[in-house]
Parts: sequence; structure tokens; C-alpha cells
Amino acid sequence: MRYQLYYWPGLQGRGEFVRLALEDAGAGYDDVAREPGGMAKMMVAMKGEGVGEKRPPFAPPFLKAGKLVIAQVANILFYLGPRHGLAPKDDGARLWLNALQLTVTDFVQEVHGTHHPIATGLYYDDQKQEAKQYTAHFLKDRVPKFLGYFDTVIANSGGPYVLGRRVSYTDLSLFQLVEGLRYAFPKAAKRFEAKVPRVVEVRDRVAGRDGIKAYCASERRVPFNEDGIFRHYPELDG
Repeated sequence: MRYQLYYWPGLQGRGEFVRLALEDAGAGYDDVAREPGGMAKMMVAMKGEGVGEKRPPFAPPFLKAGKLVIAQVANILFYLGPRHGLAPKDDGARLWLNALQLTVTDFVQEVHGTHHPIATGLYYDDQKQEAKQYTAHFLKDRVPKFLGYFDTVIANSGGPYVLGRRVSYTDLSLFQLVEGLRYAFPKAAKRFEAKVPRVVEVRDRVAGRDGIKAYCASERRVPFNEDGIFRHYPELDG
């Protein structure tokens, strides 16, 4: 099956968590909005036209898999995981992995708050003071809490991954979290990474996987920029 991924062009964003799974699995997919006329196709699809008028997606990313249209990152990965060797088939383990991925979702939302703490409809420059205050708490309290949790999960699993010896889509997501935090907060990252060695090891292991290595070296991997979730504003990197 060839998939159609719908997400905003020009940035990694939430769609990158899905791309990493597809690329690691070597799955064929079209990044629809990056193709000529693709944005128009995506906007039409968001109205439900051609993807199931009674069940339109709220926002990208969403994935078309045959007749199925699947929205929300964790939901998409829950579908893709067991089909591409990135999740176990056992129900209990799959649900546990889904819970971990939903925790990633929570963390991503807090990352977004570092540059949009008041409202997404306002520019960063309209909320810089609030962003600075928010980010100070984020780096001091929230990053250690989230990454420390994942570090404990890996330790409890026996490692080297969140499920033990087998890599999963959540491990790919941890790779993206570490890469994003390194881009957005290079100074702070050096401090908190020292306290979560298992998470960093997952990042390194994922980086060395053939599919991920090839993807990151390709033009398909859009560089981090100040339009995405992870944004580098030097004044926030305390």
C-alpha cells in the first residue's frame, strides 16, 4: 500500500513524527502538500471531500491508507506500528506504547507553548515576555519531568528501547524530541541531557538506523526552522 500523508509543507512540525515511522519502515508514501497543487488538495481534504465527508479530519497531519483516513499523530502511529514492525501485536503492549506516544503528544504541546504561551493566533513578538517566563519554567521543571519519565521507562524495560530490545515508533519520536530540543535550546540541552542518558542512547541508536540515516541526509528532511514546533530564539535558551 502507498500512503498519502497530509501536512503543511516547509516545516517538520507534528507531521515529522509520522514521516520518521514511514521512512524507518521504508514505506512508500506521498507527502501530498509538498507536491504541485498539493496544498489545494489538502485544504479540500480537510473539508472531508474525497476522504470521507462524514468524518473530516480537524487538522493535519492525517494519513490516507486505502479507504481509511486517520488523523492525529498517536492515532496514525497506532495504526502504522504493528503493520511495519514498529509496535507489538499484543493488545496490552500496544496500548502501553500508545500511552507513551500520547505522553509525547503532551510534551510537544508544551514545547509549542515556549513560543506561543498565550495564543496561537498571536505572533511570537506579541508574547515575548510571556514566552520567556513560560520557557524558564519549561526548561527547569517540565523538560526534566518528561525526559526523566522516559528515561525511567527505558530503565524499567531493560533497554535499550522503551519496550526493551525491540525498537518502536515511540523511540523514533524520542529521537525527534532530542533533535528538536537541541535545535531550540542548545545551551540548556547540554545540561538536561546529562541526566537522561538512556533517552540520549535511544536517540543515538535511532540516528544510526539505515532508514533514518538515509532520510536525515536527504532533501525530504526539512531543516528545523522558526515556523515549526521547535524554534530557536536565543533569548529563551537559558
